[in-house]
Amino acid sequence: MLNQLSGVPVTADSISWLLTPQRFREALLSKIAQAEKCVYLSALYLENDEAGRQVLDALLQAKESNPQLDIKVFVDFHRARRGLIGHKSDSGNDKMYRERMAKAQQPIEIYGVPVKAKEFLGVLHLKGFVIDDTVFFSGASLNNIYLHFGDKYRFDRYYTVESAELAKSMVSFMKNILAQDDAVKLLSESKDKELLPTKAQIRSLKGKLSRQQYEFSGSKEGSRITPIVGLGRKKNLLNKVVLSLVKEAEKSLFICTPYFNPPYALTRVLIKQLKKGKRVDIVVGDKTANDFFIPPEEKFSTIGAVPYIYEQSLRTFVKRQQWAIDAGLLNIHLWKHEHHSFHLKGISADNCRHLVTGSNLNPRAWALDLENGLFINDEKRLWKNEFSEEQKHILQHTHRLYHYSQLETLQVYPDGVKKILLRIKRLRAGFLLKRIL
Repeated sequence: MLNQLSGVPVTADSISWLLTPQRFREALLSKIAQAEKCVYLSALYLENDEAGRQVLDALLQAKESNPQLDIKVFVDFHRARRGLIGHKSDSGNDKMYRERMAKAQQPIEIYGVPVKAKEFLGVLHLKGFVIDDTVFFSGASLNNIYLHFGDKYRFDRYYTVESAELAKSMVSFMKNILAQDDAVKLLSESKDKELLPTKAQIRSLKGKLSRQQYEFSGSKEGSRITPIVGLGRKKNLLNKVVLSLVKEAEKSLFICTPYFNPPYALTRVLIKQLKKGKRVDIVVGDKTANDFFIPPEEKFSTIGAVPYIYEQSLRTFVKRQQWAIDAGLLNIHLWKHEHHSFHLKGISADNCRHLVTGSNLNPRAWALDLENGLFINDEKRLWKNEFSEEQKHILQHTHRLYHYSQLETLQVYPDGVKKILLRIKRLRAGFLLKRIL
């Protein structure tokens, strides 16, 4: 399947690896300041914190310097209108957008995209920042921790691609599919002008998004990049590419996921590849590197049980595949770096086919959220060394698991966590929970 995918032809110097969140933030802000034609940003959220305001300031300054500059920002509608989890008194980010645009001499457009009627049913997880002919791609959203503004960062992957065709394709999707839809609402207008999307409008948008793909002029030969979008279980091209990447691997796979909860279809093909003698490296965050981990010395809340649920999922998988670890085929790398967190996603097969994505490779991503990614088919091996160096960079703060017993059991978890997990087990709610986490 993968060789039949058309892609945008690119040259060896088209892709750059930024590797760290600081470089990503600095390069993004610098490019925004130099923008001549357009700036289109899509992320789960643009936060009302120092880094988020820094990005917003850069956008407003660029617009003021060049009023003809086409600037559009796309964030999840529901996420923008609520406060942070655990901070119910906080207002949503949309309040900042409206206040800043009301004062701006040259306001910009910030759109809220309601992929589903409720946030827990699905969100805008579409990633990519397009500035003129440059595409910035990462799983990161726009806030302090993702952009390492302060003493803590959330580790991700960071690329730039110089390609007018790829940039045009991604801008066209945001401009013509998202911005033009009746369900997508401006969050930058005053509150008294706000019209909430109707359920019918949201259903219509969902149906449209499940059928859409990026449009571009491409080739089926040479090293190329295919932008892919996916929503829902049926006919999801992004999910199909993930499965094909794993199925078609001839020697090795390198997989990154922050939350170990793979869909059954993905687990099944991984096990088949292990049984065929293929090497599989999986990099996953330690439970303490999870977004929702609460240190023992802090007050516990229900959301703090999430990292432990993922750890138990990983422990079950490792226990069942202990034979593959013993045979040297399966290598589980747990990432942990001080108090920082882990957010890497993606798959590399044989170090010549790569999927760079914001998808968490879990049931929620595969069925509920609007996801996208860049499939890089490196037939000419243009970036073999660069991807190898990136993998070394990723692995520098990891340690390998040699036995499932290295992962903790329910019995040694904090009392609050133990109580919640036992309740989930008693209610037999684990299956349902894993589908929405």
